[in-house]
Parts: sequence; structure tokens; C-alpha cells
Amino acid sequence: MLAPVLHILPLTTIRRERLLPRNGKILVRKGQSVSPFDPIGEMRPLPEHFMLDVAHGLGIAPAQADGCIQCKPGMDLAEDDLIAEHSKWARRIVRSPVNGRVVLVANGQVLIEIKRQPEELLAGFPGSVEELIPDRGAILETSGALIQGVWGNYHMDFGMLRCLASRPDEVLTAANLDVSLRGSVVVGGHCQDGDTLRAASELPLKGLVLASMAVDLIKPAGASQIPILVLEGFGRLPMNSSAYKLLGTNDKREAAVMAQPWDLYTGVRPEIIIPLPAPSETGRPPETAEFREGQMVRLARHPGLGKIGVIIGLTGVIKLLNGVRTQAAEIRLENGEISRVPLANLEVLE
Repeated sequence: MLAPVLHILPLTTIRRERLLPRNGKILVRKGQSVSPFDPIGEMRPLPEHFMLDVAHGLGIAPAQADGCIQCKPGMDLAEDDLIAEHSKWARRIVRSPVNGRVVLVANGQVLIEIKRQPEELLAGFPGSVEELIPDRGAILETSGALIQGVWGNYHMDFGMLRCLASRPDEVLTAANLDVSLRGSVVVGGHCQDGDTLRAASELPLKGLVLASMAVDLIKPAGASQIPILVLEGFGRLPMNSSAYKLLGTNDKREAAVMAQPWDLYTGVRPEIIIPLPAPSETGRPPETAEFREGQMVRLARHPGLGKIGVIIGLTGVIKLLNGVRTQAAEIRLENGEISRVPLANLEVLE
């Protein structure tokens, strides 16, 4: 049976696609070195228009307003530029509320296409451009530590890693977040209140990495403008020992928080990338593996979600208490306990 792989690696080669949501212009070349904030590509924003009712603004009929309008189709407008003026009884003026280009003038109205800056795709982490994907982006490569999680809020950033959790199950509170952490990527244990998320956003942090989070914080965490990444899941769960040790040993190193959602179909996971020099060529980690004895695994579902152990035997098909027949393995957990777990509830830890 093929097993999903959760990567918690102290040093490996990391290759990642960085793609625009739709076709655009690629700004890098193959072999180029990039920093986290270098743009990989850019695309024009989707057109957005604003209809300005000049007749209403001047207080006159549409046919009369057409003669007062001082702009024409194709003309560029800056915010607050004069569009129309009428002063028969009292002087009234209408100005542009946006930067844009005039598309249409008719019936006392002006249609403006709003000008937007091109949307940029940033590299996200330091590395080199290994391949170009025409009109969409590039594949970047770096070496470093890699720690993957289970939930992210779509944001990414880069900053110094600061590990505040003195224990894997410690609760992170707003009182732990002071001004000295501004611009840092903070690693905490469990988050159980919205005040902590608000404090992280107000500093602001460059990212917040949590072992677990209360279920009712999913919506506010999703709306936050800083990257928030959850390693284990929702409810009161301690951080797995492998991730806890690896993050702790890399305290005060720079790290990229890529808090993209977990996609079961593509294998993309939320992850932390800690760039490190590679002493020699390091292999790329596999995305799937075969279950086998001696393999380190993580329990991916309750009971025991987040616990780590070693496969000491594959038991074949067993019958669960609910009557379901499934393949299983015997696992020796870190505390020495032996547990029989369905293979579907396990992921390989590499």
C-alpha cells in the first residue's frame, strides 16, 4: 500500500513550482539566483470598471450633462482630476474618484476602467531558477530544512525564526508576543483564543507556526493577513517531537513560511523552509513510499493524532470494532506503547 509522506527533514534539496494564477509575464531567467522578495512573474489585473453618474453629481439632466463633461474616451485620469463642471446658478464640479482611463461617455455618465498595478508573484524563498514554465512561472530549487504541516491560510512570508514554545504542548498567548518579535516568524504550541491572533497581526509578525489551534479560530486565522500554519491539526494537540526538535535547533535562522492549503490531489502541503548550505548534493525527498518494518510514521487521525512511532510489523488485514476490514501495522510509539493502527491512518515521516 502506498503511503503519504510527511517531510520533516534537517537537510534536503527542495524544488517548488511558483506559478501565477493565470498567464502573465515571466521576469526571471534559468540559472538566476533569487531572494525571497524577488518577483518571478507579473500579470495584469482583471479589468475593473467604475460608472460615474455625472448628471446626478451636477444636478442636471443627462442630455445637458453631456455638454459639461470635459473628458473623452481613451483619456487617462488621475484621482481627483476634473471631469465635469456646471455653473449656471451655483458652481458644481465632478472629479474622478479613481486613477483610470475613460472608456465611454454617454447619457450623462462616464465609464472609467480603473488602473491597477500589475500583480506580482514573489519567489518566497532564496534559491535558483531551475526551469521556466512559459507564461506561468518557474521551478525554484534550494537546500535546507523542511517541515510540513496540515493547514495554512494561503499567505507566505520570510523572516527570522523565533521558537517560543518551551514544551511541545505549551499554550501561546497574546502576552507572549511583545514588540521584540516584530518581523519574526514565531513558533508556538497551541493557540486557543482570538486575542493571540490579533496580537500577531498587529505587531505584525512575518508568520505564525502553531502545533495546533482551536477549531473556532479557523475563520479569523483564514482572514488574517499574516501567514498562519498549523502543524498537527485542530483541538489541543502537542507538536510532534521531530518538528519540535528541528524548529528548536534552527531558532534565529531565517525561514520561509509557505502557508498554502493542503491539497490531497497534488500533494502540496503548508510548509516551513529553512535555507541552509548543502555540504554536498542532497537528494530530493519522495512524495510517496511503501509501508515497511522499521519505518518512522506519524498517526494522521484520532486516536493518537500527531504521535510518532516506528512500524514493528505489518499485520495484514484486520477487523476493526466497527466491522470494517482494513490493512494495519503494529506501531511502537515514543513512550514505548504498542498500538495496532490502520495503514490509512498513518503517514510516513521522512
